[in-house]
Amino acid sequence: MSGATSGRGPRISATLRQGEAVKPLELFFDLVFVLAITQCTALMADNPTWEGLAQGLLVLAVLWWAWVGYAWLTSVVDPEEGAVRFAIFAAMAAMLVVGLAVPEAFGDLGLLFAGAYAVVRVMHIALFSIASRGDPELRRSVVGLAVSTAIGVGLLIAASQTNHLLQGSLWALAILLDMGGPLVFGVEGWKLKPEHFAERHGLIMIIALGESIVAIGIGAEAGVGAGEVVAAVAGIAVACALWWLYFDVVALVAARRLMKASVGREQNAIARDSYSIIHLPMVAGIVLLALGLKKTLEHVGDPLELEVATAMLGGIAIYLLAHAAFRYRNIGRVSRMRISAAGVLLALIPIATEISATLTVAAELVVLVILIGAEVSRQGELRERLRHQVSTG
Repeated sequence: MSGATSGRGPRISATLRQGEAVKPLELFFDLVFVLAITQCTALMADNPTWEGLAQGLLVLAVLWWAWVGYAWLTSVVDPEEGAVRFAIFAAMAAMLVVGLAVPEAFGDLGLLFAGAYAVVRVMHIALFSIASRGDPELRRSVVGLAVSTAIGVGLLIAASQTNHLLQGSLWALAILLDMGGPLVFGVEGWKLKPEHFAERHGLIMIIALGESIVAIGIGAEAGVGAGEVVAAVAGIAVACALWWLYFDVVALVAARRLMKASVGREQNAIARDSYSIIHLPMVAGIVLLALGLKKTLEHVGDPLELEVATAMLGGIAIYLLAHAAFRYRNIGRVSRMRISAAGVLLALIPIATEISATLTVAAELVVLVILIGAEVSRQGELRERLRHQVSTG
């Protein structure tokens, strides 16, 4: 198939994706998502309370669902061909405005945030509608997505006119109903390129990890001494450990599982559950870590406040628990070591409020290094065989 539509007279059309490789324009699109993630961290850093943390996570969930939509879209259409290129540019501009409004999404810029976000989602639905011409199953799925999108966006607009608990409740309801759409309307009609889809999510994980590194730099703006250097090195070591835990084996095996699944319902359900849904808590965990690292570099010798300690240690725990869910969804096995490590990190939260922030970062690094060492030792030859099979098979 060379195009998504044909007919008499000039019509806006979309060229269907042929290859699996991620296109440069997709990476370019992700740059505005980088800004949005950074702004989520900034929102929580400016208001490091339970309310601020909740607001940051709500914003992140909304942004994530928009990004996921475009990941599915560009697994169907070629983003660099025809009018789609210009539509992607327009969506980037709207997403940029969304990112700029994030710090005040629950305040004076709530309506601007919701309005710009509506443009991002409308462009997505419009492009999917064009791509689904001649494909009744895909068209039905797009119509269902349009319904849940309209409900979610409408609730965000309504939330911009409220405040406090009601506002947060409307945000949470918007996310629940919007993300619940594919669960209600089914997955049979969707299309995707499995290798592209898995790589796309791997790249966004790298972007999220990059945010934790950026947070270290922002936190150290007041000055760099011996304490800041030690904390920064420990912080980037933690980010490297998180990279290892995702990319060493888990992501490769999951990608292989997706590629070998039967095309249609089975493959789409795996993509929805493993990537669109389970990757959200992974990214959220990294963003919470970024907040903790930023606050650590600002005051390396002081204990972390309870909220920040919970964010940093709890964020990594969430990340590990999401990995456990990821593994269970793909191979049906429980990752006891990662669950246990998450429990240890949560147990460290009270201690983190009594010791220096740098020691807290060092402690979480020790937990992660022990976890990695235990997994490598236990898996041994199996790990090497899996990596070889995935990379060459």
